[in-house]
Order: sequence, then structure tokens, then C-alpha cells
Amino acid sequence: MKLFYLVKKELIEIVRQKELLVLMFIAPVIQIIILGYVISTDIRHVPVGIVNLAKGQAAGQIIQRVRQTQLFNVRVLSDRSEDYLYLLKKGEVKTVLIFRDALDRKRSVQKYPEVQILMDGMDSNTSMIAAGYFNGIIKNYILNDMEKLGQGLPLSGQAVFRFNPQLRSINYMGPGIVGFLLTIITMFLTSASMVREKEQQTLDTLLISPLSTLEIYIGKALPAALIGLADMVIGLVVVVLWFGIPFRGNLFYLFLASLVYLAAILSYALLISVLSATTQQAMFFAWFSLMIFLLMSGFFTPVDNIPPLLRVLADINPLRYLIKIIREIFLKGNSIAFFWKDLLVLSGIALTLMSISLLNFKRFISK
Repeated sequence: MKLFYLVKKELIEIVRQKELLVLMFIAPVIQIIILGYVISTDIRHVPVGIVNLAKGQAAGQIIQRVRQTQLFNVRVLSDRSEDYLYLLKKGEVKTVLIFRDALDRKRSVQKYPEVQILMDGMDSNTSMIAAGYFNGIIKNYILNDMEKLGQGLPLSGQAVFRFNPQLRSINYMGPGIVGFLLTIITMFLTSASMVREKEQQTLDTLLISPLSTLEIYIGKALPAALIGLADMVIGLVVVVLWFGIPFRGNLFYLFLASLVYLAAILSYALLISVLSATTQQAMFFAWFSLMIFLLMSGFFTPVDNIPPLLRVLADINPLRYLIKIIREIFLKGNSIAFFWKDLLVLSGIALTLMSISLLNFKRFISK
């Protein structure tokens, strides 16, 4: 019962700050929608320059296909030689397609032209994806032309994409955004909790209360956990209804993984709060930690791409395991039988952080 009043007191302090309520419940919705559109690996309307020096009809038909797709935006179309490097340097286009007549040894013009693709390599990811699309357009044109003549390739491979057939990047990023926002809310709320008591000079009142050290510890962490779970529910509703991301798994497993994760991240946040002398220090350490958690979580790039020397940071990063589990539940519909190892590692990290945090918290209380 004593713990209930402490939790109630913490929630009242949060509710009194009306500006904070907006940040906790309205800002996450806005952030998910904005991040859902901005954080995307899909390419659309890539600016393209086309120089057609070929005389055959094949080049014109391929160019027409490029112009009809929404993937590319043809800004320069010329039939004479251009300064290709200047076009790329100017930044007006990201890609230049050059069509020339292909000549055999007898100097006769072949049916299909030579196609040179010049890419702006500053954005390597977009360049590689765009080059693949260009090659696909050219290949499909040639295959269709061969089929008209009753010919075909003796062997061809057909890729089947499971769990995300349309290859929408938001389906991959959306669940990760929910985990990321859960981290932001809980970490910033909790990392300032004990510092706020010191700055408001109410810490002594809290210490002489009939609450045990463990009850104070739980009372400081529980309100942030409740608010974090509420924000997670809001985030789930947004990504499912707004972006149309399918949810194929079990909500119970999702909340189970989230609770284990909250135990880890709240323990870390309370450790920051105990070790910080001011709210400014706590916010700085929380923001610095948040960036490390995000970059080492596999949110943007696969964890396997992280150099081996830094892999240990990813291995002890609780956000990495939460994002992986959320994606498996969302897209694959996996049960705990498929991710129990990740959940076990996450539980081990949570227990370790709770032990370290609680030990330092007791030392802080006893001073």
C-alpha cells in the first residue's frame, strides 16, 4: 500500500507538467508518422539524365519505360553529347544513362544499343538500388523482345519474398520505431527522477518515509514503465492503422518482451539518475546512451555489419534484442519458440543492470 502512494505521487508530479503530457502522448504519434515517412530505404523519383546517341528504336523504347516508372524522374533528355560529369557534379541528376549504337567487328550496327549507367556514388545505397532497377528494366525489355520471336532463356530464377512481399521498408522500420520511442520516453522520464528529488530538496523527506530501499526503487521506475507501455500501445495502433503494417503475432509475447526490456532500460536510467549531480547531466548521459543504443541495435543497418571490435557493444545492447523480437512478432508471426534465446539474453541483461543499479541506489540512499 505504501508503494501505491509513492507511485501515485510520481504520477501526480508528471500530470502537473502539462507540457510534458503533450510530449509523452501526442509527440510519439507525430514522431512515428514523421519517422515512418522519412526513415525509408525505398527509392522514389530519383532524378535522372538521359543522353540518347543511338539511332535504333530499342533505345527509345527503353527510355520510354524509364520515363513511365515512378522510380525515376527524367530531368534531362538529350540526343547530343553532354558533359556527363558536370551533370552529376551540379547535383541536378543522380544518374546519367548514355545510349550508344553497339557495333560489331564489321562496324555494322547491332539491334540492341550499348547502355552506360553513371551513378552519383555519394549516396551509395540509392545508387546501388537504382542501378539494379535500371538493369531490371533493360533485362525485361530484352526478354519481352525475345518472347515475341518465340525465344527465351534456357534457365531463369524466380525470387519469392516472404513476410514482406511488397518489400516495403516501412514494414521493417515501423516496428523498430515503436521500440525506439519506448526507449526515449522511459529513459528520459526515469533518468531525471532522483536528480529532481535532489534539486527540489525533497530527497530527505523521501528517505525518512517508511518505505524500504526496494520500494523507493520500484516506485521511481513503475510510473515510467506504465507510461512507456501506454505509448507503446499508441505506437502499435499508429503503425498498424496508419501505415498498414500487418501484425501477425501474439500481443502477449510482445508485452512480455517489452516488460523484460523495460526492466533493463529503467534500471539503466535509474543508474544514470543516481550518478548524476544535476538534471542537465542526467539528460546528457541519457541522450548519449540513447544514440549508442540506436546505432548498435540493427535499427538502420544489420548488426552483422558492425566491426567485430564493436560487436560487444551490440551484444549487450538491450534495444537490439527488443527490435529483433518485435520485428519477428510483427512480420513473421513467430511464437516464443523462435526467439526464446533472444529473450533469455535480454533477461540476463535486465538482471545484470538491475543488480548494478540497485546496488548503487542503496549506496546513494545510505549516504
